[in-house]
Amino acid sequence: MTEWKAKRFWKTATVAAAPGGYTVQLDGRPVKTPAKAPLEVPTEALAAAIAAEWDAQEGEVDPGAMPATRSANAAIDKVRPQHAAVAEMIAAYGDTDLLCYRADAPEGLVQRQAEAWDPLLAWAERDLGARLRPVTGVMHAPQDAAALAALTAQVRAMDAFALTAFHDLVSLTGSLILGFAAVHDQHPPETLWALSRLDETWQEEFWGVDEEARQTALRKQSDFLHAKRFHDISRPAR
Repeated sequence: MTEWKAKRFWKTATVAAAPGGYTVQLDGRPVKTPAKAPLEVPTEALAAAIAAEWDAQEGEVDPGAMPATRSANAAIDKVRPQHAAVAEMIAAYGDTDLLCYRADAPEGLVQRQAEAWDPLLAWAERDLGARLRPVTGVMHAPQDAAALAALTAQVRAMDAFALTAFHDLVSLTGSLILGFAAVHDQHPPETLWALSRLDETWQEEFWGVDEEARQTALRKQSDFLHAKRFHDISRPAR
């Protein structure tokens, strides 16, 4: 994103209607993506979030302070042109889903995993039409092909903006089911993030918190919460 490193040259960032939905204009000129495609997004809410990021820039443009813009750029420049490949990559998490790999000891962790993760697997069976089987240990155990096919079809059906958010929701947690739970509002995103870190939290309770690991986890949590927000504001009203 080095091409963004320029000083602010515009006075106002505004939302405008566009053929693809909405765009952001800087002093009346439409913003383009790094690949020079029109920055057109499906909802006014997302365009407003992007405009607010541009409007908040002072001096040199800082892409790190523009998460909605970055995600929209990724949806247009990266995900849309290779939608099928991205969908397949994300759907593959279902065969190694975090929620399916359980500890065999200590008993407290075994119980905690079951109490936290079993209801989500049951929800996936009921609402997503896919029952994934939990196993003990870390050795790969293939999941039922029909269950994986049902989940994959739902990933493929996402548009580029939803898929961009879903990519991060899944990859940051290591769980396709947690990603689906996020976009279906099964729990607050903060709760889902905590569920993805069940093992790490258990270790911290016994051995204490490693500050470097904690900072890394906080950055990932921030990215997860952004992905959930980006997903939500990119969904057209029904």
